[in-house]
Amino acid sequence: MTLLLLAGRYGYHRDELYFLLCGRHLDWGYVDQGPLVPALARLLDTIAPGNLVVLRTPSALLAGAAVLLVAAIAREFGAGRGGQSFAALLAALSGIVLAGGHLLSTTTIDLLAWLAAAWCAVRLLRTGDSRWALGIGVALGVGMLNKLLPALLAVGLIAGVGIAGPRRLLRDRWVLAAAGIAALLAAPNLIWQATHGFPQLSVAASISGGDSSYSGRLDALTLQFVIISPYAVPIWIAGLVALLRRPAWRAYRPVGWAWLVVVGIVLIAGGKGYYDAPLLLVLTAAGAVVTAAWASRGAPRLRRSLLALGAVPFLLPTVVLLLPVLPAERLPGFVVDVNYDAGETIGWPAFTDSVATVHRGLPPAERPRTVILTGNYGEAGALARYGPARGLPHAYSGHNSMVDFGRPPADADVVIVVGWERSAPLNAWFDECAPAGRVDQRVEVDNDENGGPIFVCRGLRRPWAQIWDTEVRHAG
Repeated sequence: MTLLLLAGRYGYHRDELYFLLCGRHLDWGYVDQGPLVPALARLLDTIAPGNLVVLRTPSALLAGAAVLLVAAIAREFGAGRGGQSFAALLAALSGIVLAGGHLLSTTTIDLLAWLAAAWCAVRLLRTGDSRWALGIGVALGVGMLNKLLPALLAVGLIAGVGIAGPRRLLRDRWVLAAAGIAALLAAPNLIWQATHGFPQLSVAASISGGDSSYSGRLDALTLQFVIISPYAVPIWIAGLVALLRRPAWRAYRPVGWAWLVVVGIVLIAGGKGYYDAPLLLVLTAAGAVVTAAWASRGAPRLRRSLLALGAVPFLLPTVVLLLPVLPAERLPGFVVDVNYDAGETIGWPAFTDSVATVHRGLPPAERPRTVILTGNYGEAGALARYGPARGLPHAYSGHNSMVDFGRPPADADVVIVVGWERSAPLNAWFDECAPAGRVDQRVEVDNDENGGPIFVCRGLRRPWAQIWDTEVRHAG
């Protein structure tokens, strides 16, 4: 309910603007994602054009389902009602659920797919009934129509079973059938990736190089201790230790090893630190069982009071940092420092106004052959959303799948460039590039756009067809 009440605050996130553009070019895959979210974005924007609440409602519902799954996983580990409620509360107040549930995001679908697969895996390990593997296959297959990341969970679970057993599962007919189901469901996206040279590998390489939010090995390591909540750290660590060492939980050891393998891969490969967050929630569910048992021993009132008091310092800051509760025009800088995504939901109409001011300043004779070139997909998405009402020409970008949505016409030799610093590429592409203004989002927010330069470039040195795919294209 909280997520729905706040869904209309601030504005579109850069990724949401990108999803809407991808939705105009429906396909079985994109450079950086599968077809699910773009198709969903198109459907929702068709039902209620420009309505942020409608656009974000599915994420809020998926976040609620994720909380219920965490409670269900805790129940599989033996939690009573108190332990299940505690696990659900920790999940509901976690960073990955609050931040992901606020925006239309591939992260929210990924979270639910991982948790659904994990719940089926825990049930399989508890009951010994390998038919639950079919549920894992369905969850992973559907999840891979969103992102290829569920394959990482599959690697972790297989490695966990290989390390901790029971190894007979690796040749079990139901497990093999589940692998087939996952591959069949994911096939459209996998085939698209294969026929396009697996562009997600280029995106992954860019992320590994630190050229993306929440990327870099140090950031990924740090995020392990804040993505759920600092309050939950000792709880999920207790859950990990119990999964690996508690004799009564021997059957669940593959789950503990799965997280160790996945987080190891993320850190070594330089992936984003939230990739393994769903498994951290599984560890949190296990830790909630351990913590609830601790709280019921000795002096239970005192221990429960300590747990409640310990949570208080984290509750309000978490909500303030991750949800749009403060006025956008007075958003403190530390909020954006902690939550990069907050800054990327502010100021897009004003960003478009800044570009429109430059466009109006062009000589009338130049405007018919003018286009806009943006540095990233969010800027192109904002201009697609707000530009027509301001009389702006079409905006193009070489960022991720934007490069495949079309290049400027051959006669477009006057270009408004935004989101690019004056650098070698611009000087190589045009005879001249002159500063023509700066982005003014009319609020004090430190995001990727505010205060950035706007150039007017003239004299295209080589045809767009020669430079578009080879030089303008970039991933990240």
